[in-house]
Amino acid sequence: PIRLIVPFPPGGGNDVIARLIAQKLGDRFGQQVVVDNKAGAGGVIGTQLFVKEKADGYSLLLATSSTNAAAPHLYAKLGFDPIKDFTPVVSLCEIPNVMVVPAKSPWNSLKEIVSAAKQSPDKFTYGSAGIGGSQHLAGAQFKTTAGIDINHVPYKGSGPAAQDLIAGHIDMMIDTGSLGSIRGGLLKPIAVAANKRLTALPNVPTFAEAGTPMQASAWYGIVLPANAPADVVEKLNAAVNKILKSSEIKQKLTDMGAEVMGGTSAEFAKFTAAEVKRYEAIVKNSGAPKE
Repeated sequence: PIRLIVPFPPGGGNDVIARLIAQKLGDRFGQQVVVDNKAGAGGVIGTQLFVKEKADGYSLLLATSSTNAAAPHLYAKLGFDPIKDFTPVVSLCEIPNVMVVPAKSPWNSLKEIVSAAKQSPDKFTYGSAGIGGSQHLAGAQFKTTAGIDINHVPYKGSGPAAQDLIAGHIDMMIDTGSLGSIRGGLLKPIAVAANKRLTALPNVPTFAEAGTPMQASAWYGIVLPANAPADVVEKLNAAVNKILKSSEIKQKLTDMGAEVMGGTSAEFAKFTAAEVKRYEAIVKNSGAPKE
């Protein structure tokens, strides 16, 4: 079987995306594609293990903005190079972050949250899938932009963080995988960190509309270990691009709040290199210590 390694626990948005692609890839190739969750350290552990795999096309990695763009600026001894240790195959999608609070939260707007945080500094908390993840960096960006102080609570993945948020153990998240919980009435959406409203959440304002301009998103793609054969890359790229163009997958990703990407492996390589450079400033401004 082909393994699609997801360096995060089951239940988060990254896991959902991986399973959508894995199922369709298995159908297209006529063989099993197994999602293999290897969580830890905000996706770093699973990614470290992946670079030791054979580059034969039977081990794929769900690369993310957290692991393949932000992590190099967060860890002094990362254990992999975001450019040299991977062969880009194809970009999948990009999802803007959405601020969410528990359904029973007294807050209904971004202005209420900012006001409460200013009145009670250091009292409130926001969760994330781990240090350096999109939720952490989005939360840090929000703190800086709004001029407030809220405490970061890192978890071992989006799923556990979302469970604690729903239970009311933390106050908020700026997440990419909460639409299911929003539709189920478990979470309330407050604002979208994009330059326009999401099709899936037309009544939810952007951060700019709500008075605190900022943009934050998470992206996902498929990579192989370094020096993968060109024919394997081309075969996988063609298959995934066809999957992304199918009306079923496009609709499912849109329903998640995602913007479908796709394209060539060269385009994904260029995009990744630019993102590694861009995240240097984002991480620096977040104040996250380099471990």
